Amino acid sequence: MTFPIWINLGFIQLHPHMVFEALAYFIGFRVYLYTRSKSKIPAEQGIWVIVGAILGAAIGSKVLYWLEDPLKTLENWNSYTYLMEGKTIVGGLLGGLIGVEWVKKRVGITRSTGDDMALPIILGMAIGRIGCFMTGLDDHTYGTPTSWITGVDFGDGIPRHPTQLYEVVFLLLLGGSLLIWKYKNRVRTPQSSFTSRTIPDGALFQLFMTGYLLFRLFIDFIKPTLHPFVGLNNIQLSCLAGLIYYITLMSKWIGKSHSIPKEEYRNVNQE
Repeated sequence: MTFPIWINLGFIQLHPHMVFEALAYFIGFRVYLYTRSKSKIPAEQGIWVIVGAILGAAIGSKVLYWLEDPLKTLENWNSYTYLMEGKTIVGGLLGGLIGVEWVKKRVGITRSTGDDMALPIILGMAIGRIGCFMTGLDDHTYGTPTSWITGVDFGDGIPRHPTQLYEVVFLLLLGGSLLIWKYKNRVRTPQSSFTSRTIPDGALFQLFMTGYLLFRLFIDFIKPTLHPFVGLNNIQLSCLAGLIYYITLMSKWIGKSHSIPKEEYRNVNQE
């Protein structure tokens, strides 16, 4: 196998990273439009949420990349090529979260919107990671050298952990688990003016972020990046901060019944 694995259309060859990144955004957005809870927020506000997520993700992914090697970033602060060439998914997720919350305050959205985004994001990330794998060494998302049977030679003669594929498998398992959990906890039959056979707004997104941040916290130990922060890298520090935030949020509802007004029951069952 030769990397990068170009997409050959006969009359043109396309770089895999460009193709799969475009597919990730397109398919993820279409899935969001199809599956989002129309009863929660109007379409216009939903578009503003997407705008906030995109802008926040763009900024967050860059800032965290620059923190990967702070000294190198300072040395290249005036290099446009260096500043623009890299990005991180964790930075994008956390930056997107900040962007969404800022937009929600500006347009007056008080309900959680994360649940609608969890599964589209998972699908988009899985598609994007396939492009990262097909790009090979140039993408800098591979793992450390390994003698495992899963080792892949990306072109330099050294078998390495295909951490991109590990992530794809993890994301598919996480997405499937969240889908099963979501439908097992949907409202069944209201016995009174309130029912407790449901989950609170935001729970699905909180579980997704907790699961993914845990995965990244551990998988980055087998990535050949600098770990200058007490044995951790910039991604892992961000994961720890995010985990503290989401575990705090989940502690408010895990193990507890959650009730919704009877008038909302019809909307839940129509989603």
